[in-house]
Amino acid sequence: ERYEGKDIASIKAVAQEPVSTFSVDVDTGSYANVRRFLTQGQLPPASAVRTEELINYFRYDYAAPKDRSKPFSLTTDMAVTPWNNDTRLLRIGIKGFDVPASERPAANLVFLVDVSGSMNSQDKLPLVKSALSMLADRLGSKDKVSIVVYAGAAGIVLDPTNKAGYIKQALDCLEAGGSTAGGQGMELAYATAKANFIKGGVNRVIMATDGDFNVGISSNDGIEAIVKKNREAGVTLTTLGFGQGNYNEAMMERVADVGNGNYSYIDSAIEAQKVLDEEMAATIFTIAKDVKIQIEFNPQAVKEYRLIGYENRLLAEEDFDNDKVDAGDIGSGHQVTALYEVVPTNAKGWMPDRRYAENRVLEP
Repeated sequence: ERYEGKDIASIKAVAQEPVSTFSVDVDTGSYANVRRFLTQGQLPPASAVRTEELINYFRYDYAAPKDRSKPFSLTTDMAVTPWNNDTRLLRIGIKGFDVPASERPAANLVFLVDVSGSMNSQDKLPLVKSALSMLADRLGSKDKVSIVVYAGAAGIVLDPTNKAGYIKQALDCLEAGGSTAGGQGMELAYATAKANFIKGGVNRVIMATDGDFNVGISSNDGIEAIVKKNREAGVTLTTLGFGQGNYNEAMMERVADVGNGNYSYIDSAIEAQKVLDEEMAATIFTIAKDVKIQIEFNPQAVKEYRLIGYENRLLAEEDFDNDKVDAGDIGSGHQVTALYEVVPTNAKGWMPDRRYAENRVLEP
């Protein structure tokens, strides 16, 4: 299995770096994948654990915005840190406006399904079929779905349709076998999405795979180039990860980020229901693009701080107002939670005193 973990974010002194900036993350794949290891009696690889995804997997009781004029609500609270009485845990919660079903735009969805030999196990292709069948049941009258598959080559299994029965029949016919031409499959899925593009609607590829590409374009850089090009053309990407043993989570999580979509790991029918049934609107209908969070700490109240998680989402302070710097998207009704551990000015901090008086921070 392939992961791409980051080192834990370092502690910051407010006197030197008072501003913290990061991109939002609404993925939940790390939580479901970590849970898979734990339920099997194993510790997950450290690089598989992204703390912010474990936190954001759960729903919190944040007040919802009342209308579109205020697309986000903001909730903050603070408590003594459970593991350190000298610090405080600051929680920042954002909740997006939940667009009513009657006001949601039409969706042009392309299911891109890996049917290569590596998907031939009970926790892969059979689970893909049941997961995507759930999504088919949630289609609105204006939505349409196409199905593209890939193994040694790629092909269109189902032309655009709104009929859930046709979608389920096409999914039932899928069988696993052969090598994995993932890049070719992605190119065909994007071409299909663009051929049926809905102006002002949702145009998205939903890729279900274990990420084990081994034919044609198979490098992360090559796959990312395809995704970025099509993102700029208005087609986004959601990735659904399946299976174990050869699972390439590094690729799955990264391309979903580049594709302005979401990454989820599906390890059970219950998880499939959560992601593609209960949270379908948040997964597909975007209300805000390139969302960044920036916090400026008051040196009269806070001496040191650390952001818990978001290591691969950190941004430079100047990136906050730079629209050329890509960031995460938020879907209808989505929540984002960030935790900071902070040291009050009058408490014992993590950092040692500086040797030279001129380098020491003067207490307010």
